[in-house]
Amino acid sequence: MSSSLLRPALVLGLLSCVGPFAIDMYLPAMPDIGAGLGTSVAAMQGTITAYFLAFGVAQLFYGPWADQAGRKPPLYAGLVIFLLGTLICALAPSIGWLTAGRFVQGLGGAAVMVVPRAIIRDMATGHQATRLMAAIMLVISVSPMLAPLAGAGVMAIADWRWIFGVLAIAAGLSLLMIRFVLIETLPETQRQRFDLADSLRGAKRLLTDRSFMALTFLGGFAMASFFVFIASGPFVYTQAFGLTPTGFSLAFAVNAIGFFAASQLAAGFGQRFGATRVVRIAVLGFFATTLCLALIGVMGAASLPVVMTGLFIANAFLGLVIPTVMVLALEDHGDIAGLASSLGGTLQMLAGGLMIALTAPFFDGTALPMLAAIAVCGIIALALSRFVRGQAAST
Repeated sequence: MSSSLLRPALVLGLLSCVGPFAIDMYLPAMPDIGAGLGTSVAAMQGTITAYFLAFGVAQLFYGPWADQAGRKPPLYAGLVIFLLGTLICALAPSIGWLTAGRFVQGLGGAAVMVVPRAIIRDMATGHQATRLMAAIMLVISVSPMLAPLAGAGVMAIADWRWIFGVLAIAAGLSLLMIRFVLIETLPETQRQRFDLADSLRGAKRLLTDRSFMALTFLGGFAMASFFVFIASGPFVYTQAFGLTPTGFSLAFAVNAIGFFAASQLAAGFGQRFGATRVVRIAVLGFFATTLCLALIGVMGAASLPVVMTGLFIANAFLGLVIPTVMVLALEDHGDIAGLASSLGGTLQMLAGGLMIALTAPFFDGTALPMLAAIAVCGIIALALSRFVRGQAAST
């Protein structure tokens, strides 16, 4: 990557970490929060679903706004809303208030997911964009390692409410970074006045583009597998496997290591072998690994080392898939990059929220329901990979 793109990659990566930190930092505390608020596992999983649903729907708003007003105004607004939701969570007296706060957090956090994608499309295309996306993924992928550990560290010296206090501070620092570090990448001459009819035409164009839809949902169900783990993992690892919050945080980090290590190879593999071929082979590997894990769970042999190893391999395959499909999905839609990013993000978050909601009733304290749901995501991703078309290998 050129030096001119290194600084934007770092800034965008740090901004994009706000959302993952909001998801991952309180995971080690979920059993304690549930006990403190006197609620069930399903209700606690509902706080994650609420975040994802709001996160997904709100992207429909931020994308067109970013195309009309530039990239920075939606980021400011999103982080202010996120900060409000974080304060509601910190002061929540009941599970209802906590769920509401998580919903508001999701409404704001969507901005720091959809707008950076559009910024990437402003700055680069093709393999260069994949390298930029992978560099941002490298920064983002550190958050699943650090966020749960940070949450466990906060719990060691204070109660769970201070986890949201730390997130509020992070939101404030992000606002300062947008103001003083981030550059505006969409010139006024290229901004598009919001027009409902144009937006509907753009949405129709995207929804009828088979490649865009296949890539979007492929990435969506790939990420949904991780969302299922986020919702069930804290309870499986602490209750079924007997780990402490810190132990869970360390086990959780293994998944991130596999993902971000592989994501740094995505651009090089795509340039050498072709992006479409890389996606198809990596999805096949993800499918095979998750199916094996589910079968091991059915046989009752899903021990902690087996689950950790299998998920490490599965997430390594996802490291090749997700950055590549994100770039391919926007490649032919640079003129409506904001709308394409927001619509794609909405559909992906809804897929993740749906998988969590479908899995929750089957949770029984063991690893099997979680592994089975992740395998279903692998099956769907494999089916969708047949419809992907894209870049060929460089000659």
